[in-house]
Amino acid sequence: MRGYAINGRFVGQRFSGVQRFATEITGAWATLAEAGEAPEPALLVPPGAGASPFPGLPAQEVGSGGGQRWEQFALPGAVAGRLLVNLGNTAPLRLGRRQAVVIHDAGVFDTPESYSWQFRTWYRLMHKLLARRGALLLTVSEFSRGRIAHHLGVDPARIGVVGEGGEHILRAPADMAVLGKYGLEPGRYALNVGNKAAHKNLGGQGAAAALLAERGLKLAAVGGGGAVFAGAESAQGAAVVPLGRVSDAELRALYENALCLIFPSRYEGFGLPPMEAFNCACPVLAARAGSLPEVCGGAALWFDPAAPETLAAALRRLLDEDGLADTLRARGALQARHYTWPNGARALLRHLEAYSA
Repeated sequence: MRGYAINGRFVGQRFSGVQRFATEITGAWATLAEAGEAPEPALLVPPGAGASPFPGLPAQEVGSGGGQRWEQFALPGAVAGRLLVNLGNTAPLRLGRRQAVVIHDAGVFDTPESYSWQFRTWYRLMHKLLARRGALLLTVSEFSRGRIAHHLGVDPARIGVVGEGGEHILRAPADMAVLGKYGLEPGRYALNVGNKAAHKNLGGQGAAAALLAERGLKLAAVGGGGAVFAGAESAQGAAVVPLGRVSDAELRALYENALCLIFPSRYEGFGLPPMEAFNCACPVLAARAGSLPEVCGGAALWFDPAAPETLAAALRRLLDEDGLADTLRARGALQARHYTWPNGARALLRHLEAYSA
């Protein structure tokens, strides 16, 4: 195969964790290519996607239409003998083994209640067909590798792992105005970041929200929903301050001034918010579930997502135990060193090179 092409369907899309991954990995790859450390890929995008956000890596508009139709029918004809790299869960089925696809988790199998039936039916079928047709399968954690292999009926050794990063949150200066906008005071609120899918378990924070209210503190909730998600829920109570979507600059300010990040998700393929928090010296309270023990290591204070009282106990410990917050901040900084976007891009390139050899 002659070089690489990146499926740029993510360019111009509304950001979620998947678009963040695709954007940051592509940006890190472009930087490596500019330094002569990696081959330069072609970035293929649908019409109207806009200019490339990556210096030195121009976007090439190909075909017509957009969305799934563009990806399945227009994109394959523009690949021209290169290996197509798909970073966002989906890929054109007709290319078969002439491509790599990053499947971020097995959520459509493991937590079907979190997704609309149309979404989970299409994703299950597509992922099974991609595996059957020989595409290079990649994912973002050892946990996801095991779950995807189980559901697709493939050897885990066939699936490569490409880690994520969190240092992007430091790119924009912190926008402190967000605190005043929502009536938040530095050090007097806990933070939650996540969409309203059922597996995010946002409703499991009730006991923690009650404890915060008792102490005169707040729970700032960042995130929105989405058309593909089902079972939406959110934290309730007098302490809860819903913020909706925020900018990266606002999110950085929220992390840097929070008591902690509370991350109650009962299923994650990676878990980007804890890694962002580590980069911002924000202590993390995390559910012991999914990929989180792997990604957070010893840097988080753990609780059981099925037992809300354990979250309240962990939060009480953080509030009352001298030095615990500083210990978690130090451990988080060390853990963040293992997960960076350049490391992820290098891992991706190693898998691509081995597959193309």
